[in-house]
Amino acid sequence: MAIDMKEGTSLKDVEIFVTDKKKQKLSSLSGSKGLVLYFYPKDDTPGCTTQACDFRDNHSVLEEIGYQTVGVSSDSTDSHQKFTKNHNLNFPLIADTDRKLATLLGVYGDKNLYGRIIQGITRSTFVLDPKLKVLKIYRNVRVKGHVVRVYSDLKNL
Repeated sequence: MAIDMKEGTSLKDVEIFVTDKKKQKLSSLSGSKGLVLYFYPKDDTPGCTTQACDFRDNHSVLEEIGYQTVGVSSDSTDSHQKFTKNHNLNFPLIADTDRKLATLLGVYGDKNLYGRIIQGITRSTFVLDPKLKVLKIYRNVRVKGHVVRVYSDLKNL
């Protein structure tokens, strides 16, 4: 069941599966100041690849200010491993195959895709502190310029 997700809300520390197929707590992925948790629809699609590569290329600057990056989609760990290898991603991907995390954060549901209503993940980003309190939410993200905007906002948090 989705909670009314807004800034200031704290998340339960759920167990997740990451690219290397290891089960761990979401909080274990945090940097010293927090976690940039971004949701995307599907591995190896044009917009999702552009977004992942933009986070890859800016990973070190986010890390320098204390934030780790993690991508989330409903793809399997096997798909994530191929996506990571194909694009030299330098951060983990969560395999939310049951869509529990996406549903919890309110990013899974009806969406408009080229005039058709389908079920899927809406491109969104959440900035969490190390204790999983939501610091900032970006909904219906446009890929171009998003990572630069997140970085700019985080420098001022």
